[in-house]
Amino acid sequence: MNSPLRPPADDPLYALPDASRPHYATGMLLDAGDFADEQTYHRNRLARALAFVSGAGARRLPEALDPDTAGAAGLFGGGTLAGLRVRQVPAAGEAVEEIRIAPGLAVDRLGRLVEVPRAVCLRLERWFDGELAADGGDGLRLAALDDPARFASARLVADGPALPARAVIADVFVRFVTCRQALTPAFASGPFDALDAVQTSRLRDAFEVHLVLRGDGLDDDFDGLPQQDRDLSALSPAERRDALQDAVLDGWPDNVGHSGVAGELPAPPGHPPGLDPTAVFLARVFLPVAAGNPPARSGDAIVDNGGRRVLPHLGMLAGALGAGG
Repeated sequence: MNSPLRPPADDPLYALPDASRPHYATGMLLDAGDFADEQTYHRNRLARALAFVSGAGARRLPEALDPDTAGAAGLFGGGTLAGLRVRQVPAAGEAVEEIRIAPGLAVDRLGRLVEVPRAVCLRLERWFDGELAADGGDGLRLAALDDPARFASARLVADGPALPARAVIADVFVRFVTCRQALTPAFASGPFDALDAVQTSRLRDAFEVHLVLRGDGLDDDFDGLPQQDRDLSALSPAERRDALQDAVLDGWPDNVGHSGVAGELPAPPGHPPGLDPTAVFLARVFLPVAAGNPPARSGDAIVDNGGRRVLPHLGMLAGALGAGG
């Protein structure tokens, strides 16, 4: 399984490839690389479109567009397309407390579709004990913060349950991974002489879910949440139209994040250090803890879905902006 701390080396989309496709001719000699390049071309074209569709809603729509940051749309895109609600399931009888992620679909920053076809459950007690054992509780100590409402979404603060005076803060992410399937006979490659060699014949798009401690410097000036959209509800219809048009017209990056530009994909604002930069943020989890070193749990977890980036379809967006038919 790929490590969440680095991009998978076997997906060429991390390299932001050129829009170059194979050109075939009768009598041409082909190898596996030609067919892989053709798949990469089609995957890349669809992913580019999805990345910028999601990115246009991801960046803030500023009062006055900053030419130095106006091109961040495709670079900081991605979010939830449908489903993927995260909730806490309390312990009951022999069942333990869980964080449950509903099935759904997301788009990551490269424009790849990340589908979770079934509910995924994370056992909180096992996760908490594992974090405690991993480093003697250092990660939990750093992630245990007073007045955790500072790091909650406005929706949770307004309508959710009261947050405790102290809580360990962790974030739920989902990321795209590739699973190798279906071995088939093949000629051995490299300095080998074998008639029984096999190769993977299918790659399945899959997912991984991660619950990540947030002890990475959260403070009053940094809540660690993704950038939120500018609130357009107070604008007149003409002002909303202008703001959206300007966001699209100024949304292409000048020198980063587009096809053919080499370089490492930078992490988006608020992303946990070391985590795969394409992982999609889903929810924040507050685990009440008592004073202590290391902290000990003192209540049920509270889940905050309001801080994520969502990608509503055009009909929903038109209705939200007051432009629906």
